[in-house]
Amino acid sequence: MQRFEIRVPGSIANLGPGFDTLAVAVELYLTLRVTILAGQNQLEFDFCDCAIEGENYIERAFRFLASQRGGAHPSLRVEVCSDIPLKGGLGSSAAATVAGLRLYEAVTGPLSTQGLLNAACALEGHPDNASAALLGGLTISCQMPDRSVFAARLEWPEEVSFLVLTPKMSLSTSASRRVLPETVPLEDAVFNLQRVALFLQAVRSRDYSLLREALDDRLHQPFRKSLVPGLGDLLGLEHPDLLGVCLSGAGPSIVAFAERNLDGVEAAIRDTFAAQNLPFVIRRLKAYTERSAHGSDNAALASLPSSHS
Repeated sequence: MQRFEIRVPGSIANLGPGFDTLAVAVELYLTLRVTILAGQNQLEFDFCDCAIEGENYIERAFRFLASQRGGAHPSLRVEVCSDIPLKGGLGSSAAATVAGLRLYEAVTGPLSTQGLLNAACALEGHPDNASAALLGGLTISCQMPDRSVFAARLEWPEEVSFLVLTPKMSLSTSASRRVLPETVPLEDAVFNLQRVALFLQAVRSRDYSLLREALDDRLHQPFRKSLVPGLGDLLGLEHPDLLGVCLSGAGPSIVAFAERNLDGVEAAIRDTFAAQNLPFVIRRLKAYTERSAHGSDNAALASLPSSHS
């Protein structure tokens, strides 16, 4: 029997003002341990520590490509393990979708990154998390009129860490989107455009004094405060070593950015959130890049670092 492994990173989307546009991949993984079986076209899944509710997005993505491309594929047994909390705002559905696409690619032959990106976004409905899961690093995504997706990857500053607080609750993306208004004032749209530009400049220039203002948002975070416990308090948190705070994706995870004194920043986050009387975990994460995976400069392989047969 032939065996191989696929790892796909989780991600933090929106990053404040960059709604459905910005995301950064993080070192939190969905892992597939795959065995090629005798026969054709059968898929067996074993979820070792992450029982799913509803549709299997890995299988959905695999069969999506299989139906498009036709032909037979070998039968597979897939063991699925994940560090990414489900419905936690850390890109679990995008990671599963990308894993299914990478799984199909692994057993049928290389596919273009653009084709994988378009397929992932067709399944996900928005491009931010999928782009980060496919490319690694900080990604900027734009959906074109023909529904194809352009995505660019930028380097995330290695010295900036993420402290991600995840309450012990689940919040689906669909529920979190339902609270958003269908239209926004022009002033608020301009506000967010300015801060997306400021955010990218802060990252490019390593001027982290700009991050707190750059992470401000009027398009989604104000409306999601009612769904995410402690969000308002943490967005207003003051600490000398805290660079800024934002909601991670649709929530309920909340992300703090820090360059130093992570212990002090984490303590401030814990103390602030304790008033919610809700269990939570805090993860210290770094950005996922191709260097995280295998030291290569080949971006197309960034989310398939350890595949072999």
